[in-house]
Amino acid sequence: MFNSFKRKIPEISIFHHPHSPPSINALNLLRSSLSGPYPPTTETAPPLTFNLEVVESPPNADQLKTILTYLSPKPLSPSLVFLSAHPAAAPRGSAEQPTTTKAIAALAQENPHALKWPIVVDWADGQASVGDVEGVRRMLETLRKRRDGELGEEAVEQPKGWFH
Repeated sequence: MFNSFKRKIPEISIFHHPHSPPSINALNLLRSSLSGPYPPTTETAPPLTFNLEVVESPPNADQLKTILTYLSPKPLSPSLVFLSAHPAAAPRGSAEQPTTTKAIAALAQENPHALKWPIVVDWADGQASVGDVEGVRRMLETLRKRRDGELGEEAVEQPKGWFH
């Protein structure tokens, strides 16, 4: 009876760089899925429901650590996941790329071009996409499947009591 109270509206954050074409495309995709039918090819489909947070700054070290745990398969190195190979992304005054989330966050604050944009995170579902618009589409497809009943709700932990 009260299962509807347990459902939360998904929280999706996009760490967005306004000069990055993939980031612009991902933001447009997220916004259109909230305002128009999703999938867009089905005119009678309702829009998706989620809270969208647009952050125009890089994630901090703790957020980067959390995002790493959401990626599948598990990455070998944070620098391979988050750092761009673009020449403008090279760390200034250092020959080595940072390897820790703390160092990557510090570099991103100094040089936002160092990151792969966008970084999109579904905090409730534990999904993330870094520098990949297709990853955002996969997240939205998961939300659509859940909305349309194609994915079951996760089993809610019920307290053990006298009646079990």
